[in-house]
Amino acid sequence: MTVSFQLFRRRECRVPTWRGWLLLALLAAGLAWGAVKTVYPFLAPVEPLAGGSLVVEGWVNDDIARSAVAEIRSHHYQRCFVTGGPIDKGAPLSEYRTFAEAGAATLLRLGLGTNEVVAVPAPKVMRDRTYTSASALRDWLDSHGDTETNLTVMTSGPHARRTRLLFMRVVEPRCRVGVIAIRPRSYDPVHWWRSSEGFRTMTSEAIAYVYARLWS
Repeated sequence: MTVSFQLFRRRECRVPTWRGWLLLALLAAGLAWGAVKTVYPFLAPVEPLAGGSLVVEGWVNDDIARSAVAEIRSHHYQRCFVTGGPIDKGAPLSEYRTFAEAGAATLLRLGLGTNEVVAVPAPKVMRDRTYTSASALRDWLDSHGDTETNLTVMTSGPHARRTRLLFMRVVEPRCRVGVIAIRPRSYDPVHWWRSSEGFRTMTSEAIAYVYARLWS
């Protein structure tokens, strides 16, 4: 009687022909191209809520601040909250210590009234700054006994979907959260891969959104 101690055995395995590999490559290229073309609309939704209050992140540029002023003047928002943590560059040269305060001052200079703008500073953190800003706003609403039920967050392009996700995690079901993504002017969002800034911004925001979705 013979005893076999073989650790491996041979099995047949089907592999694609060159035509099969070509078809798979074409399918993969098509899927990749589809992802490239649709990633900006996915990351930058425009879904505002009727009424309620507008929320602007204080670090956004002046173009977005002007868009916020136009949005408030053309729709019936109760007020505009401006969020943001400590300014981490040039603070000793500025009279403002947080992005919330600097952003609120910008909106006031652009024509909004003091009864329309509320700065809500957030504490300094090393990570999850958007989440921390949302938490600061929730705490402000709670401490003032505010009955706000609708918040629409306005922010920069592909940052919008992740921002809304984090705000939803903090303030729902207390408030519903809408979002307005402002189209960037520093690169073409339709052909974002053609510029280094567009490529860097889109890839980093896509990775950050996946991270927020899975682990935040």
